[in-house]
Amino acid sequence: MVEFKIVISDPTTGKAHQMTVSGEKAAALLGLKIGDEVDGSIVNLPGKRLIITGGSDFSGAPMRPDLPGGGKRYVLLAGPPGFHPRKKGERRRKLVRGNTITEEIVQINMVIKTEEKEEASESGGEAA
Repeated sequence: MVEFKIVISDPTTGKAHQMTVSGEKAAALLGLKIGDEVDGSIVNLPGKRLIITGGSDFSGAPMRPDLPGGGKRYVLLAGPPGFHPRKKGERRRKLVRGNTITEEIVQINMVIKTEEKEEASESGGEAA
């Protein structure tokens, strides 16, 4: 069965928490892409929304949001994720993975969606 290590970042506190998800909850993440929103009940945070920001596979290859699919490929990179240039203008061909979560993914990075913007717009609508 599929098992993922989930790293959840909380932008309000600046801290990150790790947990392991397996079984039906992990199967619910298969096929999702970077940028998709997930219900927090998958990782025992009911009532919260999580945004997938990235991840890596069993060999350490990072996921890139601009590559479709879930396969690995060599891509010429000029910046992160997957390559951090040491000199200005440096580019290298690196092995990275696409933006879709598959069985080969080991770690998934997520961030808790802040509700401040939505609350401000809702309260502005009620006052008018």
